[in-house]
Order: sequence, then C-alpha cells, then structure tokens
Amino acid sequence: MVRTSAPEDAYTAEPFLPERGGLPALRRAAAECRGCPLHRDATQTVFGAGSKDARVMLVGEQPGDQEDWQGKPFVGPAGKLLDRALEEAGIDPSEAYVTNAVKHFKFTQAEPRKRRIHKAPSLRETTACGPWLAAELAVVEPELIVVLGATAGKALLGSSFRVTQVRGTVLEEEIHGRAERLVPTVHPSSVLRSDDREAAYRGLVSDLKVAADALS
Repeated sequence: MVRTSAPEDAYTAEPFLPERGGLPALRRAAAECRGCPLHRDATQTVFGAGSKDARVMLVGEQPGDQEDWQGKPFVGPAGKLLDRALEEAGIDPSEAYVTNAVKHFKFTQAEPRKRRIHKAPSLRETTACGPWLAAELAVVEPELIVVLGATAGKALLGSSFRVTQVRGTVLEEEIHGRAERLVPTVHPSSVLRSDDREAAYRGLVSDLKVAADALS
C-alpha cells in the first residue's frame, strides 16, 4: 500500500493559497490551512486585519492566547499597548494593516484547562507560513512595513536579522520580489515583560515615530 503524507508534513502553505481573489479570498483559504502541524492545537487561523489600501503594515510573530480565541490579531494586552504606542507616535491604528508571520498560536500547556504558555515558532514553521505573508504584501502593497520583533524580522529579512542592531532605522530591501521600506522595532509583548516597562515603552514609541516620519 502506498503511504501518503499529511499536508502538514510538507511544511508549506503554498497548496492552500487561492489562485485569485483579494484579502477576503485569502482569509477564507487560510482558515483551512494545514501547511504545518500548528493547526492541530490552535483554536483557529488568525489572519491579518485591516484595509487593502493601508499605507503601513505591522508584522508580528504569531497570535497569542486572546487572538487565538477571538480570531483577530493584536487584540490581547500586547495589541492594546501597541495601539497606544502607535497613537502616541502619530500613526492611526485603524488605518494600519496588522498581521503575523505565523497564523496559528503555538503554545505549551502543562495540563488541560491550565494557562496556555506562548512558545516561539520554529524557522520551519515560519517558513511554512511565508506564502500567506507574501500574499498579504502583494495585495496590500504597503508604503512601509513595521517589523515587530525578531521572528517577524527573520521571516522577512532572513535568519541573520537582529532587531537590536537595526531597530528604529529605515531599511530598504527586496521582499518577495518587491522593493520594500521597513522599520524594525521590538515586539510589544517584550515591553510587557521588561523589568523597566516605561523605558521599553518609550523606546517602542521612539521607533514608531521613525515609521511615522517615513510615511509623512
């Protein structure tokens, strides 16, 4: 008997992408993605949100606990902090497109009904989800990408990316065949974990002001 591998064994979302259509078609297709094993434990796919005409795209790591339950990106504590920082920097959160490099929540859980603890996605999982991010970029065509944290940076710029080396600067790189401008900064969840939360928050706002200036 011939054995066939499950779709997730190939570690690529490519077969699940629709042949045509905009963001609504991508969102519907992503809901059925089985391109890696992360879909098995996650509640649902958490696709990007926002207008296809958004000038700025914010790219984070992966959905968190609240995002996994609600099916929307950046609706948990880190998302609320990010909205506040964007407004302070002069960027209207409602006019941004927000998404993640990985569309399913990866976590560890000691036992059922215990708190789900975030676990960083592997490079293989991030690469598997790459076609969705590439498709979002192709549809939205943002003027600027704000890179939130190391995982998003590696997904877009390669494994040598180090957020501490380039945060708060405007980079010009070719991403998925398109010339893009990017401003890297830390992920807002790192601000929440910081020993000096106020200083970390001020640093995030400072980086986002660079992004606001690049859009002006």
